[in-house]
Amino acid sequence: MQAPEAEMVLLAGNFNGWSTTSDPMKKDKTGGWKRTKMLLQGKYEYKFIVDGVWTLDPNCSNTVPNQHGTSNNVIEL
Repeated sequence: MQAPEAEMVLLAGNFNGWSTTSDPMKKDKTGGWKRTKMLLQGKYEYKFIVDGVWTLDPNCSNTVPNQHGTSNNVIEL
């Protein structure tokens, strides 16, 4: 996730109960944010929280509608 101006980016999804605190990401020197997760094979929905704003992954075009009237990204392992 590229967000060089962001102060905080979190990873939230159905793999962590959509937690807004359990998976903070780390910023690298180029303004990219990273987080490594060890997940079992399966299909997962996720979003980033960039400075408090729920944000789709711009590098993932696979999405599904959610109960809030927006979308979540989907990754299948």
